[in-house]
Amino acid sequence: MEKFALVGSGISHSGSPTLFGAAYGGRYTYDLVDLPSDGKPDFRKILSLYRAVNITAPFKEEAFRQAVQLTKEGEGSISGPCMRIRATNLLCPEDLGNGKSGICAHNSDFSGIILSVAEALWPGVVSQCYTRYPDKGHIRVHQFARGSILSLYSRKPQALVIGAGGAARAAVVAACEMGFSTAVMNRTASKAEALSREYSSYDVIPVPLSDLAGAIQECDLVLYCAAGPLEGLANLRAEHFDTPDRYRFLCPGKIILEANYKNPSFNPAQISLMHSVGCQYIGGERWLRYQALSGYTLMTGGIPPSMEDLMRVELG
Repeated sequence: MEKFALVGSGISHSGSPTLFGAAYGGRYTYDLVDLPSDGKPDFRKILSLYRAVNITAPFKEEAFRQAVQLTKEGEGSISGPCMRIRATNLLCPEDLGNGKSGICAHNSDFSGIILSVAEALWPGVVSQCYTRYPDKGHIRVHQFARGSILSLYSRKPQALVIGAGGAARAAVVAACEMGFSTAVMNRTASKAEALSREYSSYDVIPVPLSDLAGAIQECDLVLYCAAGPLEGLANLRAEHFDTPDRYRFLCPGKIILEANYKNPSFNPAQISLMHSVGCQYIGGERWLRYQALSGYTLMTGGIPPSMEDLMRVELG
């Protein structure tokens, strides 16, 4: 039986093994490789034990660094989004040609965001793309979203990414690649500023934490990747979740996608408030499930499970 794994630190709570095992019918094993946070995993060695591995904090940047080195040695490659994000959460085997195999670095945080947002804007688009293109569904959804996003709004839509870690980097690239004007915010302003400079080719701008309420109110998409609630989050009111243009131009309501599915920063009362003004809240579980869907073919070489099966899995 082929083996897969999640590599990270403090990951005993992860729902990935449950999702992987239940959705894929017990055809594969999926281990947790829980390492000290200050360690330096040898991913070449780890991949000698597993067909493919997912990577989570705090090792996404280190995995990318090692993938770059493998690529320089002619033993690997890096996908386009992964290269722009400069962090990987998926290493899998790849046929390099001439009978040689290697390791390819991908970023399913990126594709998970795009699938989540696209499905919120165009219900059913993920299922349609995967039905027609089961091995390239996430690519087709990305192409569709990028080509169609401007038709939904009266002006270029705006996104706010909150956080500055690996998931936030994926969120910045995903938002920009879908066609959103993107701003970044973080508890440490210098980190948001550094992130905006790194993605200056996308015209990403930093926003101070003091503008939290106004920035959320102004944006059409909020990608919340911070660890825990930011100061001022609990003070948000209905008008901050509303989208004034929705009443004038029939554009979609605001979308808020949160990365953390175990300890979300938005409480049930706030989520209810969002729904009352047409704002869609997408929890981290959906992001996790779409990551699994987009990574399945890359990891196993097989056809992804049905969306219905994937969404029914109880993560606990």
